[in-house]
Amino acid sequence: MKATGIVRRIDELGRVVIPKEIRRTMKIREGDPLEIFTDHGGELILKKYSPAKEITDFAEKLAVSVSESAGLPVIVTDRDTVIAVSGTAQKEYLNTAVSDKLEKIMEARIPVLLKDKSVVPVNDRDTGGYYAQAAAPILAGGDICGCVIVLSKDKTEFGDAELMLAKAAAAITGTQIA
Repeated sequence: MKATGIVRRIDELGRVVIPKEIRRTMKIREGDPLEIFTDHGGELILKKYSPAKEITDFAEKLAVSVSESAGLPVIVTDRDTVIAVSGTAQKEYLNTAVSDKLEKIMEARIPVLLKDKSVVPVNDRDTGGYYAQAAAPILAGGDICGCVIVLSKDKTEFGDAELMLAKAAAAITGTQIA
């Protein structure tokens, strides 16, 4: 564990404020759920909760099925991290943070088909050479839980079929979370 030197007091209602700099670093937004753990040493641990991580096995199988059907690489993310990869090198993407551009696509809550050779990297260190071309946010109970992304290596312009595939995969994943 990393010491921050920040001390906060609990108020009369049992609340404690998580400092802004820690929230920013950990990408904790207003309304995000946190899990609370204790360890044997008496330490209290707060962890950002991701409902999508609960279904990682399902997401992996879904990514493989969609990738094999389309003949294209597919990635499934939670709100912050890539949780499943198929059709490309996993080490380039798996467990990496999603790019800011991809995060904005999720926050818009609208499936997008990127045209005109738009480039949206999957993560900030995208060295795999693939780009998000069709992306559909995963919604469960009205909350954004992640995204299904169909990738392109050569920036080929996708059509409605790829977008529909991403939308269907995102909808199916959302039903597994809810």
